[in-house]
Amino acid sequence: MALGRSARGLFALVLASGAFAISSQAQVIEFESNGLMYQTLTRGEVTIMYATLPTHIKSYAILQVAISNGSPISWTLKPEDFSFERSSDGERLAGSPAREVVERLMKSGGRNDVIHLVQTYEISIYGLARYNSTNGYEQRRQAAFGSVSSTKLKAAAAASAIAFTTTKLGPGKSTDGAIFFEHSGKGLGSGRLVVKAGGEVFRFDPQDEHGKHVTQ
Repeated sequence: MALGRSARGLFALVLASGAFAISSQAQVIEFESNGLMYQTLTRGEVTIMYATLPTHIKSYAILQVAISNGSPISWTLKPEDFSFERSSDGERLAGSPAREVVERLMKSGGRNDVIHLVQTYEISIYGLARYNSTNGYEQRRQAAFGSVSSTKLKAAAAASAIAFTTTKLGPGKSTDGAIFFEHSGKGLGSGRLVVKAGGEVFRFDPQDEHGKHVTQ
């Protein structure tokens, strides 16, 4: 279900309040921001939203995710909690651990690849109306670049800041990051994002290779 202008305005106000809790019926909601199609879903008072980034780096496809905890308890989430179920062959791709991604990018990626990825991520995350993470990319970026001088270390710091890491999200807190899926050159294609965390299962609507909703 696409959001109109007024609905997107309401969504922005919800983001500003520090909680993404739009629907109490665990309904997937779609909206567009900066040319990216986002899906958002709330379960157990925790809301996850994501979009497929229009850039690949080496053998990775990349999703941008943002998470808000509106529950009274802490939730721990890690990249491996995210999986993408491909429609074409039923293959399930698991999110790669952040440390593994950073190490590989530094070995085989290159500074220009990382810079392009960071620029794409920043355009998308800063373009979200009134989004304000309490412990996300911006906070990690400031911490990572505090004492970095060499070009190579700056690239490593940038990759570390953008990657979603294992996070304990307290009540009222929010975070964001990039989830990397290794795809062996085939890309994600059509399929569904599934997140298993905190005893809940988040099943998003199927999407095509461009991140657009697919009606089943």
